[in-house]
Amino acid sequence: MDCKEEIVDVRISNPEEFEKGRNLMQLVFKLNQTMPYSDEYFKLLKEIFGDNLGENSIVNAPIQGACIDRIKIGNNVFINSNTLFMARGGITIEDDVQIAANCQLLTNNHDPYERQILTCKPILIKKGAWIGAGASIMPGICIGKHAIVGASSVVTKDVPDYAVVVGNPARVIKTLDETRFND
Repeated sequence: MDCKEEIVDVRISNPEEFEKGRNLMQLVFKLNQTMPYSDEYFKLLKEIFGDNLGENSIVNAPIQGACIDRIKIGNNVFINSNTLFMARGGITIEDDVQIAANCQLLTNNHDPYERQILTCKPILIKKGAWIGAGASIMPGICIGKHAIVGASSVVTKDVPDYAVVVGNPARVIKTLDETRFND
């Protein structure tokens, strides 16, 4: 994964970006107040994610975050409620991923000395991965193909394909048999 870091000084105002962010946050607010799985709900999901939401994928409200337009979601993805997407650095979620409730996908951090400076790195969640409830994925992390992140884990290092990680910080506790997956 290309883990190019982006530096953002939030003191520098960009009116176009501000307006885009404001509009997106208003759409997210509407989504969070709309009857789930209704025509209006699916219309708002499409408006928020555009072509970045794959076929047969669902994102359950409520959601929160910033720069949600920088999220790419593959096909057959399920994202449960209360997900926090801090997506300034970009988030890519490949096909067949499951993300449980109350997860945090955090692509940005603050400079320890200049707190108005954001350091942003992308997150990649590969095909078939499963992120357990309450897990936090830190900036610049790649979650491997068919990997499992245990509930409430804090992922600070890349997770290999087929690995199961748990804890804070998350560590590999076993590797799944890759021949058991139909890819």
